[in-house]
Amino acid sequence: MVASSPSIVLGSTRVMDLLIILVVGWAAYWIRHDTANPPVIYFSAIGLSMFFAANAFHFAGLYRLDTIRNIGGHLTRLLGAWIAVAILLLVIGFFSKTSAEYSRIWLATWLVLASGGLTLFRTWLTWQVLAWQRSGLLQRNLVVVGVGNSARRLIGHVQSSGKESGVQLVGAFAVDEDETATEVAGLSVLGDLDDLLLYVRANPVDEIVVAISWAREERISKVLDRLREAPVDVSLAPEPLAYRLADRRVDNVGGLPLTVVQERPLTGWSYIVKAIEDRTLALLILIMISPILLLIAILIRLDSPGPALFRQQRYGFNNNVFTVYKFRSMRNDVGDTRGGKQATKGDARITRIGAFLRKSSLDELPQLFNVLQGDMSLVGPRPHAVAHNEEYAGIIDQYLGRHKVKPGITGWAQVHGLRGETDTPDKMEMRVQYDLYYIDNWSLWLDMKILVRTLFVGFVNQNAY
Repeated sequence: MVASSPSIVLGSTRVMDLLIILVVGWAAYWIRHDTANPPVIYFSAIGLSMFFAANAFHFAGLYRLDTIRNIGGHLTRLLGAWIAVAILLLVIGFFSKTSAEYSRIWLATWLVLASGGLTLFRTWLTWQVLAWQRSGLLQRNLVVVGVGNSARRLIGHVQSSGKESGVQLVGAFAVDEDETATEVAGLSVLGDLDDLLLYVRANPVDEIVVAISWAREERISKVLDRLREAPVDVSLAPEPLAYRLADRRVDNVGGLPLTVVQERPLTGWSYIVKAIEDRTLALLILIMISPILLLIAILIRLDSPGPALFRQQRYGFNNNVFTVYKFRSMRNDVGDTRGGKQATKGDARITRIGAFLRKSSLDELPQLFNVLQGDMSLVGPRPHAVAHNEEYAGIIDQYLGRHKVKPGITGWAQVHGLRGETDTPDKMEMRVQYDLYYIDNWSLWLDMKILVRTLFVGFVNQNAY
């Protein structure tokens, strides 16, 4: 049955998503122009949106069963990804000067109806997947070969994952005839290898996992040879260390499977998506707020002598130093290009307009130019001053791991209230943990979530002096 295969369900979901976008785009043109023959340029826009959606939905995790089962997070990710696709289409239309060739009513109708169609389909999908799982479909019936420590470790891991793992343990089988155990980790032992082959013929089994210590290499080889008779998937349980690396990707180098312990973040399509996001949104924001930037610059010059912009050395990607731009918030004669002394409450160095800028984080706006230059991202770990970087790198574990990605104007730590003065190592360590979480879990959806939260909680903070 189709529903018994997660890969078929997820593959069909990809097709349905794209069909909804295509059909709704065509229907919206029919509604707007009372004809079912859109010009080729309309199909070009629809095709481009399908390409963007296929990638955005993938990066948002919309093709994972664990995401689909959670209706709240599922629909939130869906709408966030679709909004990102809509923004990309509008930006491309603006810069390619082709937006005037499309009906604005058609575009609005299409985007809104597609959003509704995708939401309805995904809501039904969540309900259906949960129903399939309750009825026993989308479950893999798994048999364990082995009754020793390796088997106990494997069974315990599967059992701790709960029903969400989609795995049903149906029994264990002994490797050697002289093994007399009747159960292992609560799972009944149903016989030996001969019994297993008979069991597979009479019962639904999707996978056999051989859970024997890898030190018994010869015995494992014989067991695997014997199991060639079984028309099911056969796998080899990992050694103890692999359980700590269960979420790691397996790569293939020269035909040899290798567990990837650490990956360079933001490579391939992730890097391209992040770069497009940064440059596009930074340019749009700069265009929209240019009058505000000019007004702030004038107020700074009127409030105290000196330039409107302040330049300071910060550590960025791969521990390289770059020049960060900020609106000057302190007197020009007490500038600190290394950032050795943080601003404190009631700091006499801060000007009148500077106090407001720092409290509201408006002093950070010139960093949009750093984003356009490629030194920074909109979202990422905040770049720390050279003096602080050198200080905390020696006392906080994994501190320099923050520099595996470009620094950001806002970040996961900032939207959780971790801004302003870091007068203790504990405060800085908390920031580092949030930054490392962001790096390990980056997605386009997470960036959008941080940007939206920044609008509401990220600008004003009582700890920013």
